[in-house]
Amino acid sequence: MHNINIKELARALNLSTSTVSRAFRDNSDISKGTKQRILAKAKELNYQPNHYASNLREQRSKTIAVIVPELANNFFSQAIHGIERIAREKGYHILIYATEDEYEKEVSFIHHLHNGRADGIIMSVSGEANDHTYLNELAQKRLPLVFFDRVYEDIVTPRVITNDYDSSFSAAEHLIKQGCSKIAYLVINKNLSIGKTRMQGYIDALEKYKVPFDDRLIVDCSNSYKKNNTILKKMLKELKPDGVFTSVERLAFATYYACYDLEIRIPDDLKVIGFSSLEIAPLLNPSLTTITQPATEIGVEAAMLLFKMLESPESVDVNKKVVLDSKLIKRKSTEKKA
Repeated sequence: MHNINIKELARALNLSTSTVSRAFRDNSDISKGTKQRILAKAKELNYQPNHYASNLREQRSKTIAVIVPELANNFFSQAIHGIERIAREKGYHILIYATEDEYEKEVSFIHHLHNGRADGIIMSVSGEANDHTYLNELAQKRLPLVFFDRVYEDIVTPRVITNDYDSSFSAAEHLIKQGCSKIAYLVINKNLSIGKTRMQGYIDALEKYKVPFDDRLIVDCSNSYKKNNTILKKMLKELKPDGVFTSVERLAFATYYACYDLEIRIPDDLKVIGFSSLEIAPLLNPSLTTITQPATEIGVEAAMLLFKMLESPESVDVNKKVVLDSKLIKRKSTEKKA
């Protein structure tokens, strides 16, 4: 539904904008009856008062919002650091919102930001639902939006991503070249575009090297460490893979825990590789082979794109896509037996 502005609300009530504005500021010089009439009409017409813009006399809030699926992930922490660095240089603050991969929270945050709390949004999506049309309201209100890492393909807005397909292909290829012929792919949300892209890289690598594909080895996991421990132990005992490729950081940890409990030796019995920006990956026992995304650089690029949209919107192509390269860093978790 279109959100009307204060001028349109005033026109509908046949009142001045200053009278309508005073009603929302709860001024004592406006009658109770008039105030009630204004508030009722505002509700009817879906008007949301822009308190921040009012307080700043239509100036910008000098704040940008950053929406991420989780904070307990080194990738997002580094990306936020990159965003914050650019924002600080521009004299802006950042507000951080964590959706915990819940679609309802994502929608709530977006609607909350419609009131002028932020001048723009940098967002990595939750992906729990197919209806993303609520984001089109941002365009109507001219609130710039930049996606990073996780994106919605059906929303046209600039985005900063990594070469997920190539990286996943390289990860699976590395396991194959290290002698693996039964590789499990662990994923939390394979319906999200990033999940599909990474999975396709894995599947195509198997096909290239004529490794049999077994859909049971594509393992749906969750955001719960406890549930993942149960899921992975069952998979490791029943399917007995010789390689594991984790599409997100937390699943590499879950694999290590499950292997420890089951006395599966990494890398002798099972080789493990995963997407991770974790700085302590070399310190794990054994050190973890990773696909490492340039997380801070992603944050920097996303912030620079957003500020370009704020400063010179006509110069930014809404279809703009910045693709950065991840790196395969080989460590002991995928070493061949001596």
